[in-house]
Amino acid sequence: MDTLISLLAQAGHTFKPWLGEISLTIVACSLIIFGSDINHFLRRLLSGKNIFIRTSAFILVNSFGYGLLLIKVSPWLTQQLSTIPSQWMFISVITTFIVIGLWAQKTRHY
Repeated sequence: MDTLISLLAQAGHTFKPWLGEISLTIVACSLIIFGSDINHFLRRLLSGKNIFIRTSAFILVNSFGYGLLLIKVSPWLTQQLSTIPSQWMFISVITTFIVIGLWAQKTRHY
């Protein structure tokens, strides 16, 4: 059992320098999966409004809203991931990407 924990700790330790990129990837993949739902909600909310209002809202949400989420959430997620012990880091990151992949497969975002 100690050997397994040691291997997981070593594997998790190799992720530590890449936590910023891992966080950015997790947030970006989540935005890809949930972005279409957000845009559909926005489209329903603004249906019947002036085209200028619809276009402005679309630009604000897609350009600035998603960009702001990437810029603000990624460092926060990096900080949260850095608190995970090394032996759990590998399992946490791999499981997160598997869950994102399964969710994307389920919602046909592949």
